[in-house]
Amino acid sequence: MTSLLEGAKNLVTRGTEIGARIEGLETAAAAAEGRLDDAVVADARAVAERAAGRLRLSADHTVVAIAGATGSGKSSTFNALTGLELSAVGVRRPTTSWATACVWGSDGAQELLDWLGIPARHQTTRDSMLDTRREDTALDGVVLLDLPDHDSTEVSHHLEVDRLVALADLVVWVLDPQKYADAAIHDRYLQPLKTHDEVMLVVLNHIDSVPEDRRQSMVDDVRRLLDQDGLQRVPVIAVSAREGIGIDELRAEIAGRVEAKKATRSRIEADIRAAAERLQDAGGTGRTRTLTAGRVESLVDALGEAAGVPAVVDAVEGSSRRRLLRATGWPVISWAAGLGGDPLDRLGLDVGESGAELSGRSTGRPRTAVVDRNRVDTEVRALADDVSDGLGAPWAAAVQRATAPRVPELADRLDATLADADLDGTRLPGWAAAVRVVQWLLLLGVVAGVVWAVLAAVDVAPGGPALPLAAAGGCVVLGIVLGLGCRGLVAGAARRRAEEVGERLESGIAAAAGELVVTPVEAELEAYTATRSGLAKALH
Repeated sequence: MTSLLEGAKNLVTRGTEIGARIEGLETAAAAAEGRLDDAVVADARAVAERAAGRLRLSADHTVVAIAGATGSGKSSTFNALTGLELSAVGVRRPTTSWATACVWGSDGAQELLDWLGIPARHQTTRDSMLDTRREDTALDGVVLLDLPDHDSTEVSHHLEVDRLVALADLVVWVLDPQKYADAAIHDRYLQPLKTHDEVMLVVLNHIDSVPEDRRQSMVDDVRRLLDQDGLQRVPVIAVSAREGIGIDELRAEIAGRVEAKKATRSRIEADIRAAAERLQDAGGTGRTRTLTAGRVESLVDALGEAAGVPAVVDAVEGSSRRRLLRATGWPVISWAAGLGGDPLDRLGLDVGESGAELSGRSTGRPRTAVVDRNRVDTEVRALADDVSDGLGAPWAAAVQRATAPRVPELADRLDATLADADLDGTRLPGWAAAVRVVQWLLLLGVVAGVVWAVLAAVDVAPGGPALPLAAAGGCVVLGIVLGLGCRGLVAGAARRRAEEVGERLESGIAAAAGELVVTPVEAELEAYTATRSGLAKALH
């Protein structure tokens, strides 16, 4: 877009920001692509492109289009303004769908005529004519177009009218006293262009056919109809192209707008404003939203619950405490810590040498730690509803479309996160391994003391049985005290291991939620913000 606007700098006068407005509209349209009504977005893109194209062309010429219905005297008005018989009138009017152009001041106009799509055979340069009357200089810089009849039965005719009305800097609508209230022109052209009242004129032609005492009331009636169309600022000029009545006033009105060099800028601004308003109406004006870290954390917590993470963490803590108690307790009685079964085993979790696999294959029992897919769907929808609250219906729907199809994949990812989790269930901390060695050494000490005492009692070993029995008893006491003393360490270690597993599971769930929910939602919110920001620039 920047490259398109470079050529427009010559036309952007002091205090205006037409280039920024065009860029804003283009940005808004690009961000709204696929989210708002395709026709409205395409229209906004076309307006931005057309405006940028017009800005690259001659800033010294103003395109004035003369439009009207069959019999309105449109071509007669055109000829009266040019002072030449350039357009055929009445029954002599050709059936061509091409417009006729008359240019005052040819320098730099050819590229503009090419952009307008006017064939060379329908172009006339006014300053090349022998007749260079003084009044003609008032229209220097004008490209005057005589358009086909907008009510022609030929589809190509009114298509050409629609095309050139959209391109003209100033449109002069010629009405007939007998058909000025015709809904065809009011409903199809005038009322829809109420946003362009600064770049339109209305001419009531054939005023000579109206009795003088009725002329003003007819002009007033045209004024009333235009006001109803929302065109309160559009001037109404009564003329007779045949008698020359009002032509000087019409020429002066056109010349004044051309001299002020406002018509082109006003037309572009009106186009941009109208397209931006249509885009804004399509998407709504709700304030921009962001997805907060707290809301993301809440989603991750909820997904963790849906995946059964709290139960897994509790099971890891219980399983770790059980294993550590067996490892650090007095071997003779530590087996009791294993009564009731492993909590991980009850969840269908198997802890192997390479970690835990959340599948029932290793235990032969079906899994009980399964993802609650309904809860996942509910939580994702709730987040989408929260962040889109206050947005227009199309944007709220866009947020839902960005997330709803991903729910099954998200549930699968949560399932995989649990299945791939390393529960660290078979590894003992260094201190626990050392305590286990000490306990078994103490147990060996007890056995050795008892054997020594027996042998001493039968005089096989020297000394009496008292000393070895005392030593064996001391080993038992030390083993029991050591086991009891390690209970605090066991509880802390089991809790830390559960927390580490919980963090790993939460990290995996957060990654899945980030990829499949958070990122798509943020993309929609960023698109909405870009659209609102672009529209703010376009409407500035």
